[in-house]
Amino acid sequence: MTEQSTDERARIRAAIDRLLTGQPTASDGALTVIALAAEAGVHRMALQKRHADLKNEFYERVRTETKQLPESEKRLRKTVSDLKETVAAQKAEIMALRHQVTQLALANAVLTHQGRKTEKPPEEVPDNVISLHPTGE
Repeated sequence: MTEQSTDERARIRAAIDRLLTGQPTASDGALTVIALAAEAGVHRMALQKRHADLKNEFYERVRTETKQLPESEKRLRKTVSDLKETVAAQKAEIMALRHQVTQLALANAVLTHQGRKTEKPPEEVPDNVISLHPTGE
């Protein structure tokens, strides 16, 4: 590990402790990676790439020590909930449309059958007309 990396890690750990005790000095005190990066004085991508283990440790400590869910997890849970509602509504709509298709197909069959019963073949058909329902000739 380089000296710079070691220094960053020490600043991140100190920032985690300050955020979890509610004593932020350089951020708004939110329990997010953005606030952690600001509090530690490191770029957010450093937490995402070089110090992902500390980011995960931060979120784990947020869960265990504060009995809170991290903001990112709250947003994900809300998104999942919204998506489940959307899927349920779409399933209900699909079932209603399938029922409607069945009803329309049955109505079409009845009307087609009734139309064939009442249809009288013309006495004389012109030479340029082809019957769609042959009369059995």
